[in-house]
Amino acid sequence: MNPPPARFTDLVAAEWIKLRSLRSTPWLLGLVTAFVIGAAAVESFGDRGELPPDAPPAAMLMDAFSRAGFMTLMLVAAAAGAVAVVSEYGSGMIRTTTVAVPARGSVLLAKAVVVTAVWTVVGLVASTVSYLVARAVLGAEIDVPSLTDAGAARAYAACVLVAPVCALIGLGAGVLIRHSGTTMVTVAVALLMLPTFFATDRRWTAAVHHAMVFPAWGRLVDTWPRFETPPGFFRAEIGPSWAVYGIWPLVMITLAVLVIRRRDV
Repeated sequence: MNPPPARFTDLVAAEWIKLRSLRSTPWLLGLVTAFVIGAAAVESFGDRGELPPDAPPAAMLMDAFSRAGFMTLMLVAAAAGAVAVVSEYGSGMIRTTTVAVPARGSVLLAKAVVVTAVWTVVGLVASTVSYLVARAVLGAEIDVPSLTDAGAARAYAACVLVAPVCALIGLGAGVLIRHSGTTMVTVAVALLMLPTFFATDRRWTAAVHHAMVFPAWGRLVDTWPRFETPPGFFRAEIGPSWAVYGIWPLVMITLAVLVIRRRDV
Protein backbone atom coordinates (compact mmCIF):
# COMPACT_ATOMS: atom_id res chain seq x y z
CA MET A 1 0.00 0.00 0.00
CA ASN A 2 1.38 3.39 -0.98
CA PRO A 3 1.66 5.92 1.83
CA PRO A 4 -0.83 8.80 1.64
CA PRO A 5 0.49 12.01 0.07
CA ALA A 6 1.86 14.57 2.47
CA ARG A 7 -0.63 17.21 3.53
CA PHE A 8 0.31 20.86 3.39
CA THR A 9 0.37 21.05 7.18
CA ASP A 10 2.90 18.19 7.15
CA LEU A 11 5.10 20.18 4.79
CA VAL A 12 4.88 23.24 7.02
CA ALA A 13 5.80 21.13 10.06
CA ALA A 14 8.76 19.64 8.19
CA GLU A 15 10.03 23.07 7.16
CA TRP A 16 9.64 24.31 10.72
CA ILE A 17 11.69 21.35 12.00
CA LYS A 18 14.41 22.10 9.42
CA LEU A 19 14.62 25.72 10.51
CA ARG A 20 14.40 25.03 14.23
CA SER A 21 17.07 22.32 14.10
CA LEU A 22 19.72 24.76 12.86
CA ARG A 23 21.85 26.02 15.77
CA SER A 24 22.37 29.33 14.03
CA THR A 25 18.64 30.14 13.87
CA PRO A 26 18.07 31.32 17.47
CA TRP A 27 21.38 33.18 17.48
CA LEU A 28 20.55 34.97 14.25
CA LEU A 29 17.05 35.92 15.33
CA GLY A 30 18.20 37.01 18.78
CA LEU A 31 21.12 39.09 17.54
CA VAL A 32 19.19 40.96 14.86
CA THR A 33 16.37 41.68 17.32
CA ALA A 34 18.85 42.97 19.86
CA PHE A 35 20.51 45.15 17.24
CA VAL A 36 17.22 46.79 16.25
CA ILE A 37 16.38 47.48 19.89
CA GLY A 38 19.91 48.73 20.58
CA ALA A 39 19.73 51.11 17.62
CA ALA A 40 16.51 52.57 19.01
CA ALA A 41 18.11 52.98 22.44
CA VAL A 42 21.20 54.69 21.00
CA GLU A 43 19.16 57.14 18.95
CA SER A 44 16.81 57.89 21.83
CA PHE A 45 19.63 58.58 24.28
CA GLY A 46 21.32 60.69 21.61
CA ASP A 47 18.23 62.89 21.29
CA ARG A 48 17.53 63.00 25.03
CA GLY A 49 17.80 66.57 26.17
CA GLU A 50 18.09 67.77 22.58
CA LEU A 51 14.46 67.70 21.51
CA PRO A 52 12.26 70.69 22.43
CA PRO A 53 9.20 69.98 24.63
CA ASP A 54 6.91 70.78 21.70
CA ALA A 55 8.68 68.37 19.33
CA PRO A 56 6.14 66.53 17.16
CA PRO A 57 5.41 62.86 17.90
CA ALA A 58 7.18 61.99 14.67
CA ALA A 59 10.50 62.80 16.37
CA MET A 60 9.94 60.06 18.92
CA LEU A 61 8.82 57.56 16.28
CA MET A 62 11.91 58.18 14.16
CA ASP A 63 14.06 57.27 17.17
CA ALA A 64 11.98 54.24 18.08
CA PHE A 65 11.98 52.90 14.52
CA SER A 66 15.52 53.89 13.57
CA ARG A 67 16.69 53.58 9.98
CA ALA A 68 19.94 51.86 10.95
CA GLY A 69 18.16 49.19 12.92
CA PHE A 70 15.49 48.42 10.36
CA MET A 71 17.87 48.55 7.39
CA THR A 72 19.84 45.82 9.14
CA LEU A 73 16.66 43.89 9.87
CA MET A 74 15.65 44.05 6.19
CA LEU A 75 19.02 42.76 5.01
CA VAL A 76 19.19 39.94 7.55
CA ALA A 77 15.59 38.87 6.90
CA ALA A 78 16.15 38.80 3.13
CA ALA A 79 19.39 36.86 3.54
CA ALA A 80 17.76 34.35 5.89
CA GLY A 81 14.84 33.89 3.49
CA ALA A 82 17.28 33.18 0.67
CA VAL A 83 19.33 30.76 2.78
CA ALA A 84 16.16 28.78 3.57
CA VAL A 85 16.21 27.48 0.00
CA VAL A 86 19.71 28.16 -1.37
CA SER A 87 21.31 26.03 1.34
CA GLU A 88 19.27 23.05 0.15
CA TYR A 89 20.50 23.52 -3.40
CA GLY A 90 24.07 23.79 -2.13
CA SER A 91 23.91 20.66 0.02
CA GLY A 92 21.87 18.63 -2.45
CA MET A 93 19.07 18.16 0.09
CA ILE A 94 16.64 19.66 -2.40
CA ARG A 95 16.84 16.39 -4.40
CA THR A 96 15.79 14.37 -1.38
CA THR A 97 13.03 16.84 -0.64
CA THR A 98 11.61 16.74 -4.16
CA VAL A 99 11.79 12.94 -4.28
CA ALA A 100 9.86 12.73 -1.01
CA VAL A 101 7.40 15.44 -2.10
CA PRO A 102 7.15 15.81 -5.89
CA ALA A 103 4.84 18.82 -5.50
CA ARG A 104 7.67 21.37 -5.54
CA GLY A 105 5.32 24.34 -5.48
CA SER A 106 3.76 23.09 -2.26
CA VAL A 107 7.19 22.69 -0.68
CA LEU A 108 8.07 26.25 -1.57
CA LEU A 109 4.78 27.57 -0.23
CA ALA A 110 5.37 25.68 3.02
CA LYS A 111 8.76 27.38 3.30
CA ALA A 112 7.04 30.70 2.66
CA VAL A 113 4.56 30.06 5.49
CA VAL A 114 7.33 29.25 7.97
CA VAL A 115 9.50 32.17 6.87
CA THR A 116 6.55 34.56 7.12
CA ALA A 117 5.58 33.36 10.60
CA VAL A 118 9.10 33.47 12.03
CA TRP A 119 9.98 36.90 10.68
CA THR A 120 6.63 38.36 11.64
CA VAL A 121 7.36 37.38 15.24
CA VAL A 122 10.83 38.93 14.97
CA GLY A 123 9.36 42.13 13.55
CA LEU A 124 6.70 42.19 16.26
CA VAL A 125 9.16 41.78 19.12
CA ALA A 126 11.75 44.17 17.69
CA SER A 127 9.20 46.91 16.93
CA THR A 128 7.35 46.63 20.24
CA VAL A 129 10.44 46.66 22.44
CA SER A 130 12.06 49.44 20.38
CA TYR A 131 8.96 51.59 20.87
CA LEU A 132 8.90 50.89 24.61
CA VAL A 133 12.61 51.72 24.94
CA ALA A 134 12.22 55.02 23.09
CA ARG A 135 9.11 55.82 25.12
CA ALA A 136 10.97 55.20 28.37
CA VAL A 137 13.91 57.38 27.35
CA LEU A 138 12.04 60.29 25.75
CA GLY A 139 8.66 60.11 27.46
CA ALA A 140 9.52 62.61 30.19
CA GLU A 141 10.53 65.26 27.65
CA ILE A 142 8.16 65.17 24.69
CA ASP A 143 4.65 64.12 23.80
CA VAL A 144 4.86 60.39 23.11
CA PRO A 145 2.22 59.02 20.74
CA SER A 146 0.27 55.92 21.69
CA LEU A 147 0.44 52.94 19.37
CA THR A 148 -3.31 53.34 18.93
CA ASP A 149 -2.83 56.78 17.33
CA ALA A 150 -3.30 56.73 13.57
CA GLY A 151 0.21 57.71 12.49
CA ALA A 152 1.93 55.66 15.18
CA ALA A 153 -0.15 52.59 14.40
CA ARG A 154 0.78 52.85 10.73
CA ALA A 155 4.49 53.20 11.50
CA TYR A 156 4.36 50.30 13.96
CA ALA A 157 2.57 48.02 11.49
CA ALA A 158 5.06 48.93 8.74
CA CYS A 159 7.96 47.98 11.00
CA VAL A 160 6.38 44.70 12.07
CA LEU A 161 5.64 43.65 8.48
CA VAL A 162 8.83 44.75 6.75
CA ALA A 163 10.77 41.75 8.07
CA PRO A 164 8.46 39.06 6.56
CA VAL A 165 8.17 41.10 3.35
CA CYS A 166 11.95 41.10 2.91
CA ALA A 167 12.27 37.46 3.95
CA LEU A 168 9.79 36.42 1.24
CA ILE A 169 11.63 38.52 -1.33
CA GLY A 170 14.85 36.76 -0.34
CA LEU A 171 13.17 33.35 -0.54
CA GLY A 172 11.90 34.07 -4.04
CA ALA A 173 15.27 35.40 -5.15
CA GLY A 174 16.96 32.30 -3.77
CA VAL A 175 14.82 30.04 -5.94
CA LEU A 176 15.37 32.17 -9.04
CA ILE A 177 19.15 32.58 -8.62
CA ARG A 178 20.12 29.47 -6.60
CA HIS A 179 23.57 30.83 -5.72
CA SER A 180 24.12 32.12 -2.21
CA GLY A 181 26.60 34.93 -2.89
CA THR A 182 24.80 36.24 -5.96
CA THR A 183 21.47 36.09 -4.18
CA MET A 184 22.75 38.06 -1.18
CA VAL A 185 24.22 40.77 -3.37
CA THR A 186 21.08 40.96 -5.50
CA VAL A 187 18.69 41.39 -2.59
CA ALA A 188 20.98 43.92 -0.90
CA VAL A 189 21.13 45.99 -4.07
CA ALA A 190 17.41 45.69 -4.74
CA LEU A 191 16.37 46.57 -1.19
CA LEU A 192 18.79 49.28 -0.14
CA MET A 193 21.11 50.47 -2.91
CA LEU A 194 18.89 50.69 -5.96
CA PRO A 195 16.52 53.31 -4.45
CA THR A 196 19.43 55.74 -4.09
CA PHE A 197 19.82 55.89 -7.89
CA PHE A 198 16.34 57.35 -8.35
CA ALA A 199 15.76 60.89 -7.15
CA THR A 200 12.38 62.16 -6.04
CA ASP A 201 12.49 65.55 -7.80
CA ARG A 202 11.28 64.14 -11.13
CA ARG A 203 8.00 62.37 -11.53
CA TRP A 204 9.19 59.23 -13.32
CA THR A 205 12.26 58.65 -11.14
CA ALA A 206 10.14 59.32 -8.08
CA ALA A 207 7.64 56.71 -9.29
CA VAL A 208 10.42 54.11 -9.56
CA HIS A 209 11.86 55.13 -6.20
CA HIS A 210 8.52 54.85 -4.44
CA ALA A 211 7.92 51.39 -5.95
CA MET A 212 10.74 49.88 -3.88
CA VAL A 213 10.48 48.39 -0.42
CA PHE A 214 12.85 50.56 1.60
CA PRO A 215 11.34 53.88 0.40
CA ALA A 216 7.88 52.42 1.06
CA TRP A 217 8.91 51.57 4.62
CA GLY A 218 10.35 55.05 5.04
CA ARG A 219 7.12 56.68 3.88
CA LEU A 220 4.95 54.56 6.15
CA VAL A 221 7.12 55.28 9.19
CA ASP A 222 7.39 58.98 8.38
CA THR A 223 4.59 60.78 10.20
CA TRP A 224 5.91 64.32 9.88
CA PRO A 225 3.25 66.78 8.69
CA ARG A 226 2.84 67.00 4.94
CA PHE A 227 4.10 70.59 4.79
CA GLU A 228 7.54 69.31 5.74
CA THR A 229 7.98 67.96 2.19
CA PRO A 230 10.33 70.31 0.30
CA PRO A 231 8.75 71.97 -2.73
CA GLY A 232 9.62 70.38 -6.06
CA PHE A 233 9.82 66.86 -4.64
CA PHE A 234 7.27 64.11 -5.15
CA ARG A 235 6.28 62.36 -1.96
CA ALA A 236 4.95 58.81 -1.95
CA GLU A 237 1.35 58.25 -0.90
CA ILE A 238 0.34 55.93 1.92
CA GLY A 239 -1.88 53.57 -0.11
CA PRO A 240 0.68 52.83 -2.85
CA SER A 241 3.35 52.32 -0.17
CA TRP A 242 1.23 49.60 1.42
CA ALA A 243 0.72 48.12 -2.05
CA VAL A 244 4.50 47.83 -2.45
CA TYR A 245 4.52 45.67 0.68
CA GLY A 246 2.09 43.26 -0.94
CA ILE A 247 3.21 43.26 -4.56
CA TRP A 248 6.91 42.52 -4.11
CA PRO A 249 6.59 39.27 -2.12
CA LEU A 250 3.58 38.19 -4.20
CA VAL A 251 5.48 38.60 -7.47
CA MET A 252 8.67 36.98 -6.17
CA ILE A 253 6.93 33.94 -4.69
CA THR A 254 4.72 33.52 -7.77
CA LEU A 255 7.76 33.58 -10.06
CA ALA A 256 9.57 31.17 -7.74
CA VAL A 257 6.66 28.69 -7.78
CA LEU A 258 6.52 28.81 -11.58
CA VAL A 259 10.29 28.36 -11.93
CA ILE A 260 10.78 25.62 -9.34
CA ARG A 261 8.22 23.45 -11.13
CA ARG A 262 10.15 23.61 -14.42
CA ARG A 263 13.81 23.52 -13.44
CA ASP A 264 15.86 20.46 -12.65
CA VAL A 265 17.16 20.19 -9.12
